[in-house]
Amino acid sequence: MPQQGADVNGQRLLETTAALCRIPSPTGFTRAATDFVASRFDALGLEVRRTIKGSLVVELPGGDRGAGHRTLSAHIDTLGAMVKEIKPNGRLKLIRIGGYDWATIEGEYCTVHTAPGTAGPSGITGTILTTKASFHIHAQALVDLRRDGDSLEVRLDAAVRTAEEVKALGVAVGDFVSFDPRTVLTEDGFLKSRHLDDKAAVAILLEVACAVVEGGAPLTAPTHLYVSTFEEVGHGSSAGLPVGTTELVAIDMAAVGDGQTSDEFAVTVCVKDSSGPYDHGLSRHLVDIAVEHGIDCRVDIYPTYASDVSQALRAGYDVRGALVGPGVDASHSFERLHRRSLEETTRLLLAYLGSPPGR
Repeated sequence: MPQQGADVNGQRLLETTAALCRIPSPTGFTRAATDFVASRFDALGLEVRRTIKGSLVVELPGGDRGAGHRTLSAHIDTLGAMVKEIKPNGRLKLIRIGGYDWATIEGEYCTVHTAPGTAGPSGITGTILTTKASFHIHAQALVDLRRDGDSLEVRLDAAVRTAEEVKALGVAVGDFVSFDPRTVLTEDGFLKSRHLDDKAAVAILLEVACAVVEGGAPLTAPTHLYVSTFEEVGHGSSAGLPVGTTELVAIDMAAVGDGQTSDEFAVTVCVKDSSGPYDHGLSRHLVDIAVEHGIDCRVDIYPTYASDVSQALRAGYDVRGALVGPGVDASHSFERLHRRSLEETTRLLLAYLGSPPGR
């Protein structure tokens, strides 16, 4: 008979994820999001340490100090863009932050985050369009247009027609650009939003902290939570991991799609991605825990994927690494997940933290 997993607050998981998704945090522009997360940890009475790069480190109470330390990691940074060029006609050329197809941001609303004191605290809004956006004018040329950095541009919501007028608003090359997340919670428990990768996992870390601090969930080893800020560009956990970490578990979205076992209603243990296989013993331990506790768990492989564990290992950290996460449909595009995948991932992590270390 499977053991009953820990109780988790699924509605709080959804609402926290949604709140995080609504805070702009493209890689390099994460302070508002990390401040939000830090305030949640503070409210639980947990001490928050910031690394020089801006990551958050929190130690949970409990655990045998003689055991090897465990660290759960998730990243707060998301896809986004920066202003590459202000065109003579007042439109903006973008350069990508993170890996995504240009076609997935066509038609999206966005915000240009100008320097403080220039265009107001919220920046200037706009829309990402092709350079041939009107079908009535361009017809087949629009259909045939290749979507890339040269054919997409930002139309600002401002009365500007020249580069000089745009600059007068305070817009400059190097300004960060965030995408409207279009966050929607449905009555059936789905959350539709950009940036579920990896805001959902950060919400899960907060729920784990609540379960330990408020619910008394047991820890068998010293445990840290690590919120990284540069994962989408390849060096999120390359520095600043808690001293003594022997097991590092990254929580990141599980890609749902053709040829994959991952599911929007389950947690996934990824055993291999582009960086190679994850630690076999630790991955097997997580799968066994899921079976033991009746947790809906899938095992999958992602050929074009990497995680905080990948980055830590490449930086030279001597840790056993594993990757788990909630199922997310249409990753790095118009993403969606279900409440159950958040719950199952949280239950698996709490069961893991209560299991004997060093297996």
